[in-house]
Amino acid sequence: MHSGSRLRFRAESIAVAEFTGLHRWSVVPGARVREGACSCGRFDCRTPGAHPLDCSPEVPAGTMLAEATAMWAKIPDATVMLPVGRAFDVIEVSESAGRRALVRLERMGLPLGPVTATPDGRAQFFVAPGSADQLPELLYRLGWDHTDALDLRGLGSGTYITAPPSDRSGLGPVRWLREPDLLSETTPPPARLLLGTLAYVAHRSRG
Repeated sequence: MHSGSRLRFRAESIAVAEFTGLHRWSVVPGARVREGACSCGRFDCRTPGAHPLDCSPEVPAGTMLAEATAMWAKIPDATVMLPVGRAFDVIEVSESAGRRALVRLERMGLPLGPVTATPDGRAQFFVAPGSADQLPELLYRLGWDHTDALDLRGLGSGTYITAPPSDRSGLGPVRWLREPDLLSETTPPPARLLLGTLAYVAHRSRG
């Protein structure tokens, strides 16, 4: 590894150990874009640098520091991805709307989980598992019966997000807008607490 790769690997291996050992999240090795192509090797890859690697071992939630670091050392070129639908679901909006909504939510004193910003301009709010399935009904109850007016979607079981500090799609690193803490990462808030504000700001942003 050259020095840049070593520094990247060190940062990502530390993140993996924290996610599994401290926050009790499973980690999945993901593909990376190298020289314009996805490291999965498929020439027709539809999501280059933004999907789990086939046949690479998951680092389970609860894995301690030494073991997590040793497991990650076997796949040093992988990105860090988190499976959605286990410890948390995700509500995703544009980054600009997400930043404004986050300020409002913090001023309101509502419980919040982690929030990430992706290099393609999306903000991802961690919420309680099962929230993605409830999203259409919750939005309907809030008066949003035409959800195509909102640049908002839920990610649930079977989906994966790239975690900081990994690169996504060769566009740059994912960043924390609100870092996980010892409370929020184990008890992400119900979507209903955040959704009114997120939907309102997302709608205003599109308008």
